[in-house]
Amino acid sequence: MYLGLDLGTSELKALLLADDHRIVGVARAPLTVERPQPLWSEQAPQQWWQALEEVMRALGKSHPEELAAVRAIGLSGQMHGATLIDQAGEVLRPAILWNDGRSGAQCEALARAVPRLGEIAGNLAMPGFTAPKLLWVREHEPEVFGRVARVLLPKDWLRFMLSGEAVSEMSDAAGTLWLDVGARDWSDELLAATGLTRAHMPRLVEGSEVSAQLKPELAARWGLRDGVKIAGGAGDNAASAVGMGLVEPGQGFVSLGTSGVVFVSTDRFLPNPAQAMHAFCHALPKRWHQMSVMLSAASAVSWAAKTFRFADEAALLEAAASVPPAQRERCPLFLPYLSGERSPHNNPNAQGVLFGLTHAHGPAEIAYAVVEGVSFGLRDGFDTLRLPEDMPMREMALVGGGARSVWWGQLLADIFGVTLTLYAGSETGGALGAARLAWLADGGSVAEVCTLPPVKQQLVPSIESADVRRTRHARFQSLYKSLRDQFQ
Repeated sequence: MYLGLDLGTSELKALLLADDHRIVGVARAPLTVERPQPLWSEQAPQQWWQALEEVMRALGKSHPEELAAVRAIGLSGQMHGATLIDQAGEVLRPAILWNDGRSGAQCEALARAVPRLGEIAGNLAMPGFTAPKLLWVREHEPEVFGRVARVLLPKDWLRFMLSGEAVSEMSDAAGTLWLDVGARDWSDELLAATGLTRAHMPRLVEGSEVSAQLKPELAARWGLRDGVKIAGGAGDNAASAVGMGLVEPGQGFVSLGTSGVVFVSTDRFLPNPAQAMHAFCHALPKRWHQMSVMLSAASAVSWAAKTFRFADEAALLEAAASVPPAQRERCPLFLPYLSGERSPHNNPNAQGVLFGLTHAHGPAEIAYAVVEGVSFGLRDGFDTLRLPEDMPMREMALVGGGARSVWWGQLLADIFGVTLTLYAGSETGGALGAARLAWLADGGSVAEVCTLPPVKQQLVPSIESADVRRTRHARFQSLYKSLRDQFQ
């Protein structure tokens, strides 16, 4: 039995996986985000630990025998968050999250200081990444910066609490802007540019390797055996790919989570920083991936559902689906940049826009505009991916909470012009991948562990109304360009 722990932005999920690929138990605990100032996004790490205690208690009640049989734990989690601890291991301030946009000026300073940044890190300096956050702390909270003994990513802070060991792995470390992504090692040049050294960093392992062991007192408290291994794990998107078995070159997915992601696995380091595409290490040795990220995907739908008084997100999607294809070209346009944007714009100041409203538009048309706008944003990110001719795209899965809506999935397939595959269990995402990485760390083989789940449905793009979609997408892109200089 293997336990996967996935520390998301809105919840922590625990998943028990048997070695015949059965998911035998799942527990969840909600998390909240604090936004004390514009562009800020923070969480208290203690909240993560309380959520972990909650899910472990729940599994202990519902699946005590299975929990007692766990041989290894895997971790996945939200990337980029800056969790700062002092020499005693105490947290110095709330963690600054992936969707925090305060460090735009520090990104510019870092790019000037290290002209080779994109070449080394495979990515542009963006406020979401960890390194600019530390520059911001050094400038605005110097007393905190002076006490920083270690910088940990969110899931790696959980590992520290579980084991007492400060360890990270390649896929998550690649999102800090401190990793030489091609070499899979910390870059002394990038660390020095932010006033840090290797001493501030956790040691590195591959995601499928053993990183530490669970503290005996925690094993006793939760009903686990002694000597439970903790795998390196992965950042949330690499973990989702492992969970779906998408680890071979040319395999990828579109994720409709809080953020929106287009991800494709590669067998080499292929950066394209000019278009704000991410090139990261994968969770398995000698593998990398390309990824585009938009900051507000399903979260934009959640915002619209609350703002326009829909009962919930499902009700908004139902209303959007009720707009006949012939009437969609008259709907408003929606720019989904509620938290700024990464791919392809790299603009933390970008804002949401609902454009073209008339008396003829009601809740259904607004709902459609929001879902379409998120889909157009994902398509813009998809277009930044660059695969060489000897690595064709083999398949694209649809994952994440938004994947529960087949209608939205079909709209995405139509807008992308690519067949999207819905696999059984796709909503388990990072937690399943974390459990699989635990299995690999316990001696499982990639061929045995990283299998593709059963296909539930394939969403084939429709050519009907294709001209309307292309026209609206062009207007969507033109609208951003027209307003870009107005976003302050």
